[in-house]
Amino acid sequence: MNQDLKSYLTGARRVVIKVGSNVLTTRNALNLNLIHSLSRQISMLMNQGLELIFVSSGAMASGIKKLGLPGRPEEIPKRQAVAAVGQAGLMMEYEKAFEHFDKKVAQILLTSEDLNHRRRYLNSRNTINTLLAWKVVPIINENDTVMVEEIKLGDNDNLSAMITLLMDAHVLINLTDIDGLYDCDPRKYTEAKLLPVVPSIGKDVIKIASDIPGTLGTGGMLTKVQAARKVTAAGIPMVIANGETPDVLLRLFKGESLGTFFVPKKEKLASRKCWIAFTLKPKGVLRIDHGASEAILKSGKSLLPSGIIKVEGDFGVGASVYLAADGQEPFGTGLVNYNSLEIRKIMGLKSNRIKDVLGNKPYDEVIHRDNLVIIV
Repeated sequence: MNQDLKSYLTGARRVVIKVGSNVLTTRNALNLNLIHSLSRQISMLMNQGLELIFVSSGAMASGIKKLGLPGRPEEIPKRQAVAAVGQAGLMMEYEKAFEHFDKKVAQILLTSEDLNHRRRYLNSRNTINTLLAWKVVPIINENDTVMVEEIKLGDNDNLSAMITLLMDAHVLINLTDIDGLYDCDPRKYTEAKLLPVVPSIGKDVIKIASDIPGTLGTGGMLTKVQAARKVTAAGIPMVIANGETPDVLLRLFKGESLGTFFVPKKEKLASRKCWIAFTLKPKGVLRIDHGASEAILKSGKSLLPSGIIKVEGDFGVGASVYLAADGQEPFGTGLVNYNSLEIRKIMGLKSNRIKDVLGNKPYDEVIHRDNLVIIV
């Protein structure tokens, strides 16, 4: 095994495990043997002193089977109804499986609204912390029953990354139906090679992942790599491994070399900065000049109105926005002290002109450095 990964797993005490639909299901039905195997492995790791948080797909497949449907419905209300039926069945199977190993489980259903609201975000963390203290397995899924586009998390790969950041976990393990990230799709190309270690996630890695689609789930390999990008940027490692490999979790923690290891950045972000950078949905973009970019990236400065050249989107005070040089991809996110209309009025001006234009000046900065995170 890669020595860095071995040291991370040896030192890990809190772990998030995500398992996808392709692993959990066979022909639109739950794979009960695999559920039993994962429950056994998780229970054994808990008995060794680890805290395990489980992000599980599978509600749709469970509901399809329970209702006797030929496949996944097209209409959103029907899909939500199927997920509601299936979630109950999924949890029942987990409850039965974990009961064999004297473990209790708890269901937690979340939307992005729960994680975007700071107080609800902290309440979610407190609830999961309590469950872990009680030695209960938190089983987390997106709340598909009430899901609309505005509050959609998107997929459980993204949700697992958010939970990893929320809970200050030490590692994220993403179990899928192939052995890890390959240099091309192994289901199409026999010469495909597994990438055992990804030191950093650049455009080349994104391109590789984009070409390896999923089947049953909402996300393919790209959403897994995007999840890895989030957690590694926050200083947390991630592993993609094959969930169908016998005893995959136990073997990983024993030091076997399985899957793809995504190397984290050396500096770990504080919990609040993780929330700003990777949980909040940005509502707009502030385009800034070269001088402002340099001051932020190289000197850790705040964003002043003088450096802003364009405002994209409409948003209120306290909203999350992207920061980007003109014509470039975003390099950061931050929480604004002024709304979009006010920023349009004061952009390009010195801070001492803010009161003249707006009639008051609660802040010198449009985004204070304490509320600003670099994401590249």
